[in-house]
Amino acid sequence: MTGRAPISAIVLTHDEQANLAPCLVSLAGWIGEMFVVDSGSTDGTRSIAERHGARIAEHAFETHAQQWLWALDHLPLQHAWVLALDADQRLTLELQDEIVGLFTGKTANLDGVDGLYLNRRQIFRGRWIRHGGYYPKFLLKLFRRDRVRIDERDLIDHHFYVSGPTRTLKHDLVEDNVKEADIAFWIEKHNRYARLQAQVEALDQGTHALTPRLLGSPDERTATLKRAWAHLPLYLRPVLYFSYRYFIRLGFLDGKQGFVFHVLQGFWYRLLVDIHLDDLRRQARKALAADASSMRGK
Repeated sequence: MTGRAPISAIVLTHDEQANLAPCLVSLAGWIGEMFVVDSGSTDGTRSIAERHGARIAEHAFETHAQQWLWALDHLPLQHAWVLALDADQRLTLELQDEIVGLFTGKTANLDGVDGLYLNRRQIFRGRWIRHGGYYPKFLLKLFRRDRVRIDERDLIDHHFYVSGPTRTLKHDLVEDNVKEADIAFWIEKHNRYARLQAQVEALDQGTHALTPRLLGSPDERTATLKRAWAHLPLYLRPVLYFSYRYFIRLGFLDGKQGFVFHVLQGFWYRLLVDIHLDDLRRQARKALAADASSMRGK
């Protein structure tokens, strides 16, 4: 590496002592500054952050989108570029070198570029999920903070959007939540997410932050697929999606842990979403019928 990159790294945490240290280690020595935004951790998260030189800010958690909006609006960031990470994400050495070269190398030139997509390498219970359409998977994680947008209506996770030109980097961002080695943790988490995802779909709020384009950026292509997904019949779409991932996109090559992942994430989770969404739609129809009946009675 040739020096520190003028980038502000932000990591969101809540009881992340199992994951945080590798994340911060992958930033040490080359990033301009590090912030940890914590939402009331009761384990060793804060001491780990302090030990690795991160500045700590405290803010109560509502949603991921709201937490990121607060962080970008309130942290005393020194740099124009932000690297936005979850505590279970870490940069490979190759990606670190690639980013430093972009910002400090002799040929560094990011004029007119608003965001950089990183290639996520998903690890599940120690297994790299390389198939099923899960790799490569590009996430916009590095961006100009004055150009980024976040959809506040996203109840589950978070996505960053920029309107201007983007680039895609070659090397990997590793995502490995070691807490999910306990499958009960994974199931409880995704059971909660399924309810929130159903609420998002019931309100048709899934892809409004950008225009879907099949030949556009990775996020625009994803928005196109989400739009098509929304028009598929409930209960059939989890079957179709799992079959596509596991057989057509060769998910079966991911071995035993890959089988567990593709069944749970590609079928079980989507089925839960459809069940909750069906319930919400039925409740909405009952409410409309009751309103219509009361109007007729007047």
